[in-house]
Amino acid sequence: METKERLKALDVLRGITIASMILVNTPGSWSYVYWPLLHAKWHGFTPTDAVFPFFLFIVGVSIHFAFKNFKPGENKKALKKIIKRTIIIFAIGLFLNLFPKFNFETVRYFGILQRIAIAYGVGASLCLFFKKRNLAYIIIGILVLYWAILYFFVPENPFGPQTNLVGKIDLYLFGSNHVWKGLGFPFDPEGLLSTLPSISTVLIGSLTGGFLSNASKNSVKIKTLLSYGISLMILGYVWGFVFPINKSLWTSSYVCFAAGLAMVVLALLIWIIDVKKYSKWSIPFIHFGTNPLFIFVFSGLYVKTMIYLIKITNAQGETTTGLKYIYQNIFVPFAGNMNGSLFFAIAHIFFFWSLVYVLYRNKIFIKI
Repeated sequence: METKERLKALDVLRGITIASMILVNTPGSWSYVYWPLLHAKWHGFTPTDAVFPFFLFIVGVSIHFAFKNFKPGENKKALKKIIKRTIIIFAIGLFLNLFPKFNFETVRYFGILQRIAIAYGVGASLCLFFKKRNLAYIIIGILVLYWAILYFFVPENPFGPQTNLVGKIDLYLFGSNHVWKGLGFPFDPEGLLSTLPSISTVLIGSLTGGFLSNASKNSVKIKTLLSYGISLMILGYVWGFVFPINKSLWTSSYVCFAAGLAMVVLALLIWIIDVKKYSKWSIPFIHFGTNPLFIFVFSGLYVKTMIYLIKITNAQGETTTGLKYIYQNIFVPFAGNMNGSLFFAIAHIFFFWSLVYVLYRNKIFIKI
């Protein structure tokens, strides 16, 4: 009889997600990146588009395990903890956007950590006060409502890059100075309205966590995860014909497809690690998974420091950033532009792993 012991696969999935974030966020040059390590330009799905929803899915799973032993009378205490954590994570995200220039006139209000904060805060609160069955109805309601809002409020080209309601609301509320322009025009992929369906990603993760904690046999966990995961992927794919799979808009079809894929990957990891006991390869990812917020924030600060604060004069007498200097003088000479850019990112995975490994060995786990 299998016991309900902690699944290593969950910790490994978290670590793989963090390592993947570093991989896709730290190329040697954005001009030389293989397509799987780039987001889809607009509609569509690449492996990189799975990283962020995987993290929110894991946040949802963690919510269940964090609050499953809370008694009804402790809801007020749990809610205070949720609000506090939400504010702190959002504030850290805003600080990252401000660093190192601290220009409040052009600061981007939203970002990855801000979305995590809001999705966690709302998702955890709903999990605290609603039963699992009602959470399923809430997920469906959010996804259908979001589809209707985007479709009916913009009669022409409702899902276009510069015509969608998501971008219009952000520009109206915050102005173009406070919105991301990485696509060549003002549009924030972590904007206000598109955060609504990301709450569903968290809730799906929470329901998954509830199932995992109740099921005693790994075989049942694997079959059920595969069943629901594949079903969600098919639903997302089919829904995508009328509501395109789109990470920037965080469309409802994208929520279903990405969450389903997360379930399938988790089922595969349970089979490999918890059933077949092939786990030695996964140890570095467990190290990443024990301090996910710390290493994400540190990596962001590191990259910005190397770009804006570290300036180096190269052999041609030109002043360049710390990151560009390392890429051009160490990785390009032996691997070329494209592979050098890839090896640069991989090297940073090892660099950041060395930090979390030291924390892990010293039993230092930085939490909020």
